[in-house]
Parts: sequence; C-alpha cells; structure tokens
Amino acid sequence: MVAFIVRVLLALGLLTFTVFLFSSGSWGWGIFMIFPFLGVGFTFFRNENMILALNQMRLGNQDKAKKYINRISAPQFLPRKQHAYVIYLQALMNAQEMGLAQSEQQLRKALSLGLRTNEDNAVARMQLAGICLQTGRRTDATNLLADAKKFDKSGMLKDQIKMMQQQMTAAPSKNQMRMAQMMGGRKKLPKMR
Repeated sequence: MVAFIVRVLLALGLLTFTVFLFSSGSWGWGIFMIFPFLGVGFTFFRNENMILALNQMRLGNQDKAKKYINRISAPQFLPRKQHAYVIYLQALMNAQEMGLAQSEQQLRKALSLGLRTNEDNAVARMQLAGICLQTGRRTDATNLLADAKKFDKSGMLKDQIKMMQQQMTAAPSKNQMRMAQMMGGRKKLPKMR
C-alpha cells in the first residue's frame, strides 16, 4: 500500500513538473521528462515484483521468485489480470505451506479473475485436478482434467495429463477408502509357502 501511494505521488509530481516545463517554454526538457513519467506510469499496470518473479521463474530460481511474489502484500490494488496472476503464482509456489484447501481456493479465485494464456489455464486446472484427486473428489478431477486438455492446445502438458489420468484409474475410489477406514486398514494375509 505504501509503494502504491509513493508511486501515485511520484507520478503526480512528474506530471506537474512536465506540465510546468512545457508552460515555461522548456520544450526539450519537457519532452525528456515525458519518459520518466511514462516509466512510473507503466508501474501502475505492471508490478515490479511480478516482473522480477516471472524473470526469476524463467531463469529457474524458484526461491527468489517465491520471495518476489510474497512481497506483493495487497494484490487487490493491481489490475484484474495481474491480481489473478499474483494469486495463481502464490498458490503454485506456496502450495506446501498453505495446504490443499487454501491452495484450491486461491487457484479457483485466479481462474475466476481470468488468466491470459491457455497454458496457464491448463496448468491451473491440472493443479486443481490433482488437489481434487487427493481429497477424493474423482468426478471433479476428471472434469478439470478434461478442461485442462482443452486448454492445452500446444500439447505441452500432454504427458502430465496422461500420467494423472493413469493415477486416477489406479487410485482407490472414495467408497473403497471409506471401507478401508472402517475395517481398520488392510489386513495382511500370512504368506503361503
């Protein structure tokens, strides 16, 4: 929030100074001061921590990317698409610390806000399918995997989707898990000699 206020004040100061330069007849300096004003104005639409996090992800430094993403404390002040991407990246990177329920909630919120690319939509749906599969909601998982397959137009996630579908067929159903809990787990049979 403090960074947003500083950005607003800096943009207003630069705009005022640029208008003053044009009105006083210093056209050269006025034109030059347009560029810093545009640079500060660009930060209203692209958060600097988001840019740094995406760059670190591209380089493969997950720890630094996580640090930059977690620096964004109030993503609701960002434009809608960036808000969605901040929530999406936080859900992916902090899934271990958050737990399944909160990670699922954030992924669903990011999808409702809208992700730009088809690949990001496919990854988010595949992650949601994995969470649903772990919590025993097989029908939700199959629906989400079908959606992920539709969004994966480049075929980048084809192998992961196929592997998850194989895991779904091998995983016990919700009813089988309940029966195993009621019976006290699987009983070991004595070895036949």
